[in-house]
Amino acid sequence: MAKVKETYICSNCNAESLQWKGQCPNCKEWNTLELATVKKTNSSHKKTIKSNNIIALQDVNLDNHESFGCGLKALDKILGNGFVPGSAILVGGEPGIGKSTLLLQLAGAVASGTQMENNVCINAQKPHIVLYASGEESLPQIKGRAERLGVLHENLLALATNRVQDIVDIIEDERPNLLIVDSIQTLSSDMAEGLAGNVSQVKACASELVEACKRNNTTLILVGHVTKDGDLAGPRLLEHLVDTVISLEGDRKQIFRILRVLKNRFGPNQELLVFQMKQKGLEVIEDPSTFFLEARDSSLSGTAIVMAVDGQKPFAVEIQALVTKTYLSIPRRTGLGFDVNRLHLLLAVLEKRLRLNFGQVDIYAKVGGGMRLQEPGLDLALVAAILSSFYDIPLPERAVFWGEVDLNGHIRPVSSHTIRLNQASKLGYTPIFCPLEENSPFYVKTIAELQQKLFRK
Repeated sequence: MAKVKETYICSNCNAESLQWKGQCPNCKEWNTLELATVKKTNSSHKKTIKSNNIIALQDVNLDNHESFGCGLKALDKILGNGFVPGSAILVGGEPGIGKSTLLLQLAGAVASGTQMENNVCINAQKPHIVLYASGEESLPQIKGRAERLGVLHENLLALATNRVQDIVDIIEDERPNLLIVDSIQTLSSDMAEGLAGNVSQVKACASELVEACKRNNTTLILVGHVTKDGDLAGPRLLEHLVDTVISLEGDRKQIFRILRVLKNRFGPNQELLVFQMKQKGLEVIEDPSTFFLEARDSSLSGTAIVMAVDGQKPFAVEIQALVTKTYLSIPRRTGLGFDVNRLHLLLAVLEKRLRLNFGQVDIYAKVGGGMRLQEPGLDLALVAAILSSFYDIPLPERAVFWGEVDLNGHIRPVSSHTIRLNQASKLGYTPIFCPLEENSPFYVKTIAELQQKLFRK
C-alpha cells in the first residue's frame, strides 16, 4: 500500500513545499500554502525499462559507451581510462579544500573538448554536454567562479536547485554526457522523509540520480561532505552505490592538494595526484618527487629525508625533529603529520635499546610541507632525525631513509622497496639507509647500527 504524505501546495502557482510557510518560496505570494495529502509512490515502478529485461551478456549493446577524457591526462590514468558513461564517482573532502573548483575545471574541459597534458592545453577530444547542478551556490556565483577559471562554454549548463526531481527531469530531457552534483547532502527527494542531508534523503537522492544516469549513459559525479574525522559523511551505502570514490586532501593553508583514489572499479586503487593551487585553479604537479623538499637546509641538525610511497607514487619528504631542554615537570612530546603514538613508541625503543635518557628534554617532530604520512616506512627517518637533533649533528646532505622499527630495535623491510630504491637512485640520493640492501655499506639491521654509522665514527 502506498504511504500517505502531507505536503503544502500554493493555490496561486501550485508549487509544493514540505512545510508550511507564510510566503510561497516560488511566487512570493503570502498565505497561499494549503495542506494537501498525496500518495507516495516509488518512481522506479512508474514504467518498465526494456533494457532491464534479461539478456545474454554477449548480446549487450556497447554503442555510445566509449569512455571520454576528464580534461586532465594525469587524472585519466589513475581513473583507468577517463569517464565511463553510466558510471558514478563520489568526491569527498573538507570544506574549502577545492572540490568545487576542481570539478568546475573538469566540467569546462569536458564541455570544450580540451585536455591538459604536462600543464599544456590541447584539443584532444570532441566537446560534450555537461550539467553542473549545485544546491549550495546560486547561478551568478557559479558563473563568477567559472569566469575566474576561464571555463565558460556553451556546452556547460548550470542548475541551482535543492530538488533531486528537477535534476532527474533534465537528465531525461537533455541527456548530458557528464553530470556534477554539488553536493548530495543539499538535495531532497519527494520519495523520502525529513530534511536534506539525513540518511533517508541521501539514500533516496543518490539512488534516483544513479538510476537516471545509468539509464541515459550519463557519467555522474557526486560531491559528498566529510565528518570531523575526515571520513565521508552519510550512509555507507553511498560508497557501495558508486563505482569510484575519490578524496581531496590537504591543508587549506598550504598551496598543495592531494587527490587520492580510495575505490575504483575501472582502474587501480590507492593512486594519487598532487595538485598546486594557482590563480586559475588547481594545477597538476607532474613530478611530485621533490616538491615537498623546497627551501630545505641540509646543514641543520634534526632533519632527515624519507622516500615515502603512497599508492605507486614515490616522493621524498622531509622529517623534522627538535630535541631541547625542558623546563616542565613532564617533558612534552608533539608530533605533526603522523600518529603521535608512533613517536611515543619510537622514543621508548630508543631509550631501551640505545640507553638514552630523554627524561629531561622536550621532543617535537613533524612531517615537512604539511604532508600527512601513515606508512611504517617513515620510522627509520624519524629515528635518524631525533638522534641528529639529540646529538646536534647534521645528517649527510643527500642521505635518504626508509624502514620500519620494531620494539626490539630491529629495522624491518617495508612494501614497495624496489620503487623507493629506483626513485632514490634516480634522484641521486646517497647514502641510502634501508634494511634490504645487504651489499651496501649503509645497510642497517638495527637502530644501534644506524647510531654507530651516523654518530659514533
